[in-house]
Amino acid sequence: MNILTCIAKIKAQEEHKEIVLSELTKIINPTQKENGCINYDLHIDNENDSIFIFHENWESEQDLNAHLESSHIKDCFEVIGEMLDSVEISRLTKVSV
Repeated sequence: MNILTCIAKIKAQEEHKEIVLSELTKIINPTQKENGCINYDLHIDNENDSIFIFHENWESEQDLNAHLESSHIKDCFEVIGEMLDSVEISRLTKVSV
């Protein structure tokens, strides 16, 4: 099985970082219960506390796509969308040696 790793880097506007963190925290539990979610971990950058990074592993690309279309993700980004400077999403496959 090829696990899909996703790294999502979300940069909040400095004045909104607390609200963004609060809203991002709310989506962790429902996401962890989604089909195909192996892990869904939120991190804060040690050098810039307005940068949030999700490290995610999914059983398939379809599971990740379903996650991105889920109501809790859409609702979250409806609230925080204007409070963000940027969102970068990388989809990765582990190299086997």
